[in-house]
Amino acid sequence: MKILIKNGRVIDPARNFDERCDVALAAGRVVGIKNIPAGFAPSRTLDATGCIVAPGLVDLAVRLREPGHEHEGMLESEMAAAVAGGVTSLVCPPDTDPVLDEPGLVEMLKMRAEKLHQARVFPLGALTRGLAGEVLTEMAELTEAGCVGFGQAEVALVNTQVLQRALQYAATYGYTVWLRPQELHLGKGVAASGPLATRLGLAGVPVAAETIALHTIFELMKATGARVHLCRISSAAGLQLVRQAKDAGLPVTCDASINSLHLTDADIGYFDSRLRLNPPVRQQRDRDALREALADGTLDALVSDHTPVDEDAKTLPFAEAEPGATGLELLLSLALKWGQDSGAGLTRALAVVTSEPARVLGTSLGLLSASCGQLVEGGVADVCVLDPQAAWTVSDGALRSQGKHTPFTGYELPGRVRCTIVAGQLAYEDRQQAQRG
Repeated sequence: MKILIKNGRVIDPARNFDERCDVALAAGRVVGIKNIPAGFAPSRTLDATGCIVAPGLVDLAVRLREPGHEHEGMLESEMAAAVAGGVTSLVCPPDTDPVLDEPGLVEMLKMRAEKLHQARVFPLGALTRGLAGEVLTEMAELTEAGCVGFGQAEVALVNTQVLQRALQYAATYGYTVWLRPQELHLGKGVAASGPLATRLGLAGVPVAAETIALHTIFELMKATGARVHLCRISSAAGLQLVRQAKDAGLPVTCDASINSLHLTDADIGYFDSRLRLNPPVRQQRDRDALREALADGTLDALVSDHTPVDEDAKTLPFAEAEPGATGLELLLSLALKWGQDSGAGLTRALAVVTSEPARVLGTSLGLLSASCGQLVEGGVADVCVLDPQAAWTVSDGALRSQGKHTPFTGYELPGRVRCTIVAGQLAYEDRQQAQRG
């Protein structure tokens, strides 16, 4: 399929390109930016007047809920939500049922996702069998099956010796280990430790649950030389440790969730179970530190932490509710909102959901196309066309995800995705763009 995108403002954060021009796509590749090949005859022309033409979004934390949790999200519904949110590549953690600890399960997931012809799926394999924290998985076989790294998802790894061996093995073969820093026993609460949790009578999760785990991870990285991606840093103290580790030259990257970037524990209000999240949202000083760290590059990427939860599991007393919130369709708008509110600007807001997470993913893969998360001639034709001036209100009806629970319900957010193109094929198009095209 040949597509010509006309009259858009083309922004590629990876090479600091920002210019109003046309973009030509053919055979799954970008064949022209600004200088369209002579004789190019598109089968479809998209009018992007007033819109931004950007690389497709890359989301490093998306639970697709298959296999095992189909009552909370079907692969079809969550992949549809991804492209509706402009996401063309996503990483899914291994905490499915059964756990992604066997090559056959990984291959099945990738095959099913590929048949849908929507976003690209990059699975993380389980670091230990069944995520039980005892026996390492066959990482080489899982890598051959398509895994881009290995982690424990939300299951804390208690045995430090097992973690050391995992990092040694990963370092030997160049694999990346994806870890959410959490100390098991301190991390059993349901809200961030502080005056609000105390007042509401909720079990707290102290910042030390994150920092103790970070100290352990960094010491083992020094000893093994392993490469680690830290998932969903949530505290100012944790960020300070990450800065020190990066300054010391450790091969570490990290991300934060849209929830922690915009919300604080005060938003829990009167036991609002939509704020039952892992990690819990913390105090304002932590949120502000995350916003600054995303701007200065300490945080490498912003993620949706998409975790669809069904009605029965969410409409329970706060401490009993299942943690998680839908986020795929909110990632772009909340990145834009952060860019506006913080003064970081449009290009940086796009970078933290395109080129920067692509860089993290590329480091993990070692062989990912260098054009992922970019708009470059000859590169893969993954494109998001968005209207930055169009606002929308978060509601059940506006979300394609099977999970409708989000703490941002009722928020008016900037930026609507007009169309999403994956490998040169139109994967999503809203009605307004269809009329204009």
